[in-house]
Amino acid sequence: MGHFRLLVVGNGISAYGSYLNMVALNVFIYHVTGSALTAGLFMALRLVTNVLAGFVAGRLVSRHDRKRLMVGADLTQATALGVLLLTPDGGRVALLFALAVVTGSCSTLSQVALRSSVPEIVGAELRTRANGLLVTGRSLAMIAGFASSGVVVAQLGYATAFALDAATFVISAVILFLLPLRTRAAAEAPAGGGAPEGAGTGGRWASLTMLRAAPLLAVMIAVRSVDGLGSSSHNVALPIYSSSLDPGHPATFISQFWATWAIGNIVAQQLCGRFTGKGGLAPGERAFALGSIVMSAAFIVVFSGLPTVPAVIAALIAGMADGFTEIVYVTRLQAAPDAQRGRLFGLSASAENAGFGLGMIVSAALLEYVAPLPVVAAFHGLAIALCAGLLAVLLRRGAAPARREQERGEGPAPGRDVSTAEGRSS
Repeated sequence: MGHFRLLVVGNGISAYGSYLNMVALNVFIYHVTGSALTAGLFMALRLVTNVLAGFVAGRLVSRHDRKRLMVGADLTQATALGVLLLTPDGGRVALLFALAVVTGSCSTLSQVALRSSVPEIVGAELRTRANGLLVTGRSLAMIAGFASSGVVVAQLGYATAFALDAATFVISAVILFLLPLRTRAAAEAPAGGGAPEGAGTGGRWASLTMLRAAPLLAVMIAVRSVDGLGSSSHNVALPIYSSSLDPGHPATFISQFWATWAIGNIVAQQLCGRFTGKGGLAPGERAFALGSIVMSAAFIVVFSGLPTVPAVIAALIAGMADGFTEIVYVTRLQAAPDAQRGRLFGLSASAENAGFGLGMIVSAALLEYVAPLPVVAAFHGLAIALCAGLLAVLLRRGAAPARREQERGEGPAPGRDVSTAEGRSS
């Protein structure tokens, strides 16, 4: 795990650059054009790119060396930011839209490649722990990126912010390049270092064929897409809700919320690490459904008008459940064979980004006329309903073998959770 911890550091640095980049670019394009419509189109283009890049990334990750893809994605983003710095003011607007495509596609490619590689880097038995470390690193990077972006832009200027962004991607690329990592299953990797036999076959419908053969995975990906709707609703509603709580200091509750949410993510990583270390089993679909229900319910409670302390406790629970479900979900998809893993994560990235992007548009429109609580409750309530349905199916699937054993006069083996085992084998 020593090399992987260095990888987590590099990924966290890169993630910090991505979040700083996100804020700085959005503010910069509005500063340059003075048009809210142009700024909105920039954000929309980046989201659309994220969605479309998932399908392409899945095929690239299945066909090519994943480490090279991650290094190339980081260096491409650094180069694009460098070009932006050297471009005269008059040509920057058009370049910014090209940059939205580059950053959106490269960030998705890097994420798909890394998630697909984790079982080969650390081993299948340690993938839950490794995913927890990645979740913690990215959570801390998000808080640091969002918290420092305003200070960096205001005190040091846009040029410094973009240069810092580019430097984080270069550092990440160097760390990745120097680490001796195996990112593909040894049995499937050909001598020439290209795609393993069978990888990328089946054309554009290969992902759908895999999901038809594993319907529970398809439902889990659908849940993550709906979770994206819920996430977008509380992201859009949070500034409005925070301003209503304290008009004189609208950023106070936002800061409290995200700091507590990040602590919850770290706690989830620690708990998952201890669970898998003692039991040796990764949580399955049932844990994912329960965690998603708790997460969505906690986000709804945050917006229910509670006093500060109970609201912060709800944010802590939301962060813990959010981190837990992320770890469980990624770990479950990583159980797929290496040749299929890239396409699954590419499809997942497209579904999650599509849900988040659609939710941003719809929730922003609804919040013009409706209070934050009904909007957040509606979006997260949809996720709760879908997860409840998934949980009911899992319970029925788990109960059937137990009934058959009882009819034969046999009991389940001591210490074995039949329903959980059934869910993992699906």
